[in-house]
Amino acid sequence: MSVETLTKNSTQTTEDFLPLLGTDHIEFYCGNAKQSAYYYQSAWGYELIAYAGLETGVKDRTSYVLRQGKITLVLTTSFDPDSEISQHVRKHGDGVKYLSLWVDDARKSFEETVKRGAKPAMEPTVFKDEHGEVVISAIHTYGDTIHKFVERKNYNGAFLPGFAEKHSNMEIKPIGLMYVDHCVGNVELGGMNKWVEFYENVMGFKLLITFDDKDISTEYSALMSKVVSNGNGYIKFPINEPAEGKKKSQIEEYLEFYKSAGVQHIAVATDDIIFTVGELRKRGVEFLYVPDTYYEDVMDRVGAIEEDLEVLKSLNILIDRDEEGYLLQLFTKPVEDRPTVFYEIIERNGAKSFGKGNFKALFESIEREQELRGTL
Repeated sequence: MSVETLTKNSTQTTEDFLPLLGTDHIEFYCGNAKQSAYYYQSAWGYELIAYAGLETGVKDRTSYVLRQGKITLVLTTSFDPDSEISQHVRKHGDGVKYLSLWVDDARKSFEETVKRGAKPAMEPTVFKDEHGEVVISAIHTYGDTIHKFVERKNYNGAFLPGFAEKHSNMEIKPIGLMYVDHCVGNVELGGMNKWVEFYENVMGFKLLITFDDKDISTEYSALMSKVVSNGNGYIKFPINEPAEGKKKSQIEEYLEFYKSAGVQHIAVATDDIIFTVGELRKRGVEFLYVPDTYYEDVMDRVGAIEEDLEVLKSLNILIDRDEEGYLLQLFTKPVEDRPTVFYEIIERNGAKSFGKGNFKALFESIEREQELRGTL
């Protein structure tokens, strides 16, 4: 039976033992961080704010820190072909290593999650420089992905100790990105419930919404998804797994090319999706194609909106509505050579949901891309 429910009592905890202030940063391990940083500055309008590398005394890697609104991306490349970073890139291609969470107490965050069953990745460690100190701890999650807990209340530097302030030497034109709306993980068949339970039991998240294979399916492929959210709703993690279908689903394709579970896409919020998507298209970012037929009856489904439908149609922007309002969204094609990581641009006008009404159109669009790649 199809379910889309807001679940109030999926965990028994009344006190939030893991209060999260938001997403601190997302770190990608890359084959060439310098060129990746250029892409995110020129195409996406991120400002370069900090750097670590040979010039700052770091001998084994280089990292570029980029920011737009409240979104911070870190792009890291290793100089050592045998390092853990290089092994990650060799296995996965460019991909997300750290989903780092901003906390008030990194020690307590580590203790509370480890005692509930989290696998430790980094004991609480203090990093200091002339700007103060940061405490960081970390735990493992799905695949090779790690959650860092970052406590920075006693720090006023550009990013973290070991990083020097650095600015773009090109004109940067931001595109209106504000914050990370949600991050989606793809896990292996049978893994979804295990990781939903991890977030519920280990991190105190609540199950927000469930989508089954009747909600998310086409003639050829299907997937299942559950969305978990922390207490204040700042952090939302949809978890996807493949479902039985006639052909290979996008989740199976991701797992085949990423070589494990991992972060599938990052949804970034804007309050003017027409401007944001228009700028991205001008700068060469590719989006999934949605046929004109999608727009023939969309207004019957979603009702009145403020935007001009013809403008949304010209940019291929999708529309959906829930009890709270409506949303506008669009997905890029993969931004790496492998068909793995991509982005969602989302503008929420009251809606709290994830665009259920657009699933079929989106998945048919993804299947067209899979067919071109010969992986459907």
